[in-house]
Amino acid sequence: MDYWYRVAKRATWASFAEVKQPFNSADFVTPFVVLDIGGDKYRLMPEINFSRRVLFIRGIMTHKDYVKGGWKP
Repeated sequence: MDYWYRVAKRATWASFAEVKQPFNSADFVTPFVVLDIGGDKYRLMPEINFSRRVLFIRGIMTHKDYVKGGWKP
């Protein structure tokens, strides 16, 4: 999580493709970017507005909770 925070704080991502460069396991599940953290034990789910360059953390959950799908809009 610390590594992700340090990268995201300096980032000026303009697209999901740019997020994939440092985080190749990232997936885009509208409207979230889904990132594996903690050795694939957890999911970090930021929502990124690329045009405004704003990032909101919408969820952090265990892999088990993520698979249940309760986070889906």
